[in-house]
Amino acid sequence: MSYVLPNPQLSDCRRLFLRRHEVLVDIGIHEFEKAAPQRIWIDVDLYVPLVASTPKNDQITEVVDYDFVRDVVAARIARGHIGLQETLCDDIASKLLANDGVRAVRVQTSKPDVYPDCAEVGVEVFRVREHVQGPT
Repeated sequence: MSYVLPNPQLSDCRRLFLRRHEVLVDIGIHEFEKAAPQRIWIDVDLYVPLVASTPKNDQITEVVDYDFVRDVVAARIARGHIGLQETLCDDIASKLLANDGVRAVRVQTSKPDVYPDCAEVGVEVFRVREHVQGPT
């Protein structure tokens, strides 16, 4: 699988990712969607500057921990009903980008059970921290 860097500001970053994190979410605007939680797949890419994510002592405290991503997702889902996937993506992306160690984030959510004739329907958002300063 090839990969294209989404922004030249990220050329000095490491990309951490979480793929197809499956969660049950109280999401939807239609009445039939409100009857029960729906299965959602969440994909996340975090772009973390190499200077802040290259461990010298092989310790988890020297990097952005994957648990952080899962905790952000769980906390948003626990807040209650969400109408739109766009809202879910935006909320997760904003919270992840608030971490000082993260320069950019891509969040994708998809519902695999909506239509019988396609694998999934979803939304993706990409955000870069404003006023990024290079290493000093």
